[in-house]
Amino acid sequence: MVAIEEVSKVEAAALSSSSAGDHHRWKYDVFLSFRGEDTRKTFVDHLYSALERSGIYTFKDDERLETGESIPPALLKAIEESSFAVIVFSKNYASSRWCLDELVKVMECSSKSPQGQTVIPIFYDVEPSHVRKQEGHFGEMFHKHDSDRVQIWRKTLTDAANLSGLELNKNVDGSERLTYPMVLATILRFSPEKVCKDHLDLFAQSQI
Repeated sequence: MVAIEEVSKVEAAALSSSSAGDHHRWKYDVFLSFRGEDTRKTFVDHLYSALERSGIYTFKDDERLETGESIPPALLKAIEESSFAVIVFSKNYASSRWCLDELVKVMECSSKSPQGQTVIPIFYDVEPSHVRKQEGHFGEMFHKHDSDRVQIWRKTLTDAANLSGLELNKNVDGSERLTYPMVLATILRFSPEKVCKDHLDLFAQSQI
């Protein structure tokens, strides 16, 4: 585990030398993908607040109803314009066609190397293997779908679950609180040149 305190002042100052080109490429530092009924008023709200307080400009769709057959163009654009995507896999994530199509878009953006989007999965009270293999309660929700997109969703879930991420058991005292700085530290360490310079400057100042 990585605590935010471990990101030193020297590191933060060095990270603030990010190129101006990346500053113009990305509108958001982070895009949050989540199942509203599972995490909106709990983990996701707290994570969003923690990121914003640290100067990480984050897109969270507060108006999402997860209804209809397709994702609005504005939401797709927000995904494209985000340097990082944090995917909060929860027990009912796979029950939503909206979430699954959102994930497909995220993984498409991440494949555009070398400047593609960086994806950080968080397994919120769900086993990574259940997401990877569509098993357990997560799998039950997924297998309710009758769509010609099932195969692409299946492959996308497997690919996303194979990425390095964070596991969170909501029943373990303090684990949720510790996840917020871990996500921030991961963003700063994994690909710091993608995070906007002014946000890194703010983080550096906060460590003084």
